[in-house]
Amino acid sequence: MPVQERDRARTCEGTWRFTASALDSSVPQLRHAVRDLVRRQGAVPDEILQNLLLILSELATNAVRHAALLSPEIGVEVRLQGGWLRIAVEDSHPYRPKALDADPDQEHTGGRGLLLVKMITAESGGVCDVEQTGTGGKVIWAALPLPVVSGALPPMVTSRPPLP
Repeated sequence: MPVQERDRARTCEGTWRFTASALDSSVPQLRHAVRDLVRRQGAVPDEILQNLLLILSELATNAVRHAALLSPEIGVEVRLQGGWLRIAVEDSHPYRPKALDADPDQEHTGGRGLLLVKMITAESGGVCDVEQTGTGGKVIWAALPLPVVSGALPPMVTSRPPLP
């Protein structure tokens, strides 16, 4: 087994799911639960974990603020697999959001969450997307590549990370 594959295999792989009420108070609770889970798995650098938690906060806040009427509960999925760390937030609202443009002249203070998610994901070498669920809702996810434990550079992204 090549060194990179052997070192990456030390990260515990798996999929974990959480549900929470679509309330503002659920966002920090989800952040803490995901943070503790990822830290227990090990081999996730703090910078990647902080990016993941910021992404989770933005996606969960969007679900609470914009989908709660049709989705009293939101789902969160964390997946560590194949050198990727993926976070997904699911709600029952059918509307597929679009990232607003960054306009430095505009004094608008909200509505930039998805843009921020896309920027953080791209800067990390990851990918993100919005997908419809079979029940008419949506899942918004972001996947960040994990560097190998030995400190070598992360592998080149040649395909999308594993999907559900």
